[in-house]
Amino acid sequence: MTGFRRGTRLGIDVGKARVGVAKCDPDGLLATPVETVPRDDGSVARITALAGEHSAFELYVGLPLNLRGEDTPSTQDARDFAAALASATGLGVRLVDERLSTVSAHAALRSSGRSQRSSRSIVDQVAAVVLLQQALDVEKSTGRPPGIPVPQEPA
Repeated sequence: MTGFRRGTRLGIDVGKARVGVAKCDPDGLLATPVETVPRDDGSVARITALAGEHSAFELYVGLPLNLRGEDTPSTQDARDFAAALASATGLGVRLVDERLSTVSAHAALRSSGRSQRSSRSIVDQVAAVVLLQQALDVEKSTGRPPGIPVPQEPA
C-alpha cells in the first residue's frame, strides 16, 4: 500500500436522472453506498454537503467512455458536473474511467436476486461503489492517484 493517501473519498456516478454517491473508510479498505441524489439544480449542493458530512478530501467522478476509451454522449455531462463539484467544494476532484461500472452494478444486483425494476433506486449507488472501489485499487497498486484531476476554477 505504498503511496496510498489516507482519507475518506466519495465516488460519484453521474446520470441524467440520478447521481449515485458512495464513500470509503479513511484506509480505503471498503467502498459503501451513501445516497442516490436526484439530478436537479440542488445536486451539486447536496453532494457538497455529503462531502462535508463524511469529511471527504477528494471526490471521484465517473467518466463514461465507450469500450474503445472514446467519449460517449454522457462524457461532457460528467466533465461539466465534475467541474461544478470542484468549484463548489474546493476539494480535489478526479475523473475516473467508469467503463462497465453500471453493467457490473446491474449484474451484482441481479445475482443477489433483485429485478432491474426493484434495483432502479439503488443501482446508481452500487455503480458509485464499483467505480470508487476500482479507483482505490488503482491507487493502492500503483501508489498514484487514479484518473485525471479536474482543474479548480478561480472564484
